[in-house]
Amino acid sequence: MQTFDIKGTKRVANGKKAAKALRANGQVPCIIYGGKEPVEFAVPESSFRNLIYTPNVYIVNVDIDGVVKKAILKDIQFHPVTEKILHVDFFEIFDDKPVAIAVPVKLVGNSEGVKAGGKLQLEMRKLSIKGLPSKLLDVLEIDVTNLGLGKVIKVGELKYEGIEILNAKAAVVVAVKLTRAAIAAQGEAK
Repeated sequence: MQTFDIKGTKRVANGKKAAKALRANGQVPCIIYGGKEPVEFAVPESSFRNLIYTPNVYIVNVDIDGVVKKAILKDIQFHPVTEKILHVDFFEIFDDKPVAIAVPVKLVGNSEGVKAGGKLQLEMRKLSIKGLPSKLLDVLEIDVTNLGLGKVIKVGELKYEGIEILNAKAAVVVAVKLTRAAIAAQGEAK
């Protein structure tokens, strides 16, 4: 899995006034939890551009005054009008403990159903997975080559080494829908 580095400084003062002062200086208040104790820190707002505004999922190396912790991005709060980042939560991860994370789905191959006039429809853009950090994937690739007209791939049919998919087993991930043209072509073939 890809990594991303962020440098921050430990926060001295906490509360609304301190957070407002940080934001006025171009800093974003953050917290990292999941380890022994939660740590509150601040990071320059510009550091988040390539982490947040991308479809990629990263393991984040958070450097707080020289102490580096591995984490995943857990939650982001945005201002409702300006959409500026107000607060970021990180969850500390360890190499020997499984972690749950949402990962994007990528479709691979040309579907038989699409060749026959159907429409390929991705129902779930992300899937929640659980596994050790060393086993986590950047994207979940799904081969749709043998997917025919009117057929679907469900979560229960997907298997990846060392990873458990947390979504409902009966949930449809990708389907080939019948289009009017495909229905008409089937009618003419009879």
